[in-house]
Amino acid sequence: MNYEAALMNVSLLWLLTTPHEFAHAWVATRLGDDTPRLEGRVTLNPLAHVDWLGTLILPALMSLMGGGFIGWGKPVNTNPMKIRGGWNGVAVVAMAGPLSNVVFALILGIVAAAASKLAPGVAVYATRGVYLSLYLAIFNMIPVPPLDGSKLLLAARIPAFIYRELAQFGFLLVLLLVSYTNIGHQMSAWSIQGTERILGLFQ
Repeated sequence: MNYEAALMNVSLLWLLTTPHEFAHAWVATRLGDDTPRLEGRVTLNPLAHVDWLGTLILPALMSLMGGGFIGWGKPVNTNPMKIRGGWNGVAVVAMAGPLSNVVFALILGIVAAAASKLAPGVAVYATRGVYLSLYLAIFNMIPVPPLDGSKLLLAARIPAFIYRELAQFGFLLVLLLVSYTNIGHQMSAWSIQGTERILGLFQ
């Protein structure tokens, strides 16, 4: 078992879910929904966004077993009735999370480049962070509830009963997709390609 890889994955996931969930909360607040503010989610404090199962236990176990890697932070509660723009506004709030991961991947790319000579260990950690941040962005775009990409279905005005049916089995569907189809390998390949391009920008 690779305990070092598991520790790296879990610590990075905790680091990366913080700006992801903060972005959801901040954009929802800007669009008129005070729910995230009232629940203390408009913050970069990692403890406000941790989901012990999704941020720690499951990713650690999957890393130790050498399987696929999935994880999540504590979902930000919003009230669609308060968000300006209706379902289109809800989709904007949802897309803020993956976008934040892309931005954070760029920041980590700069860190990796700056540390490559002076602190190789930091560079390795930051490079892994670029990959995981991109992977999280892509993973969250899968259009299955409760992932962020599913909100695009609402913006496209998918019938509510279809969305509810998907939501009932959403977590299981995501696990099956990652574990038993090629989508997990494809997301990993895209993340590797994205990491190479980002690191190439700052070398």
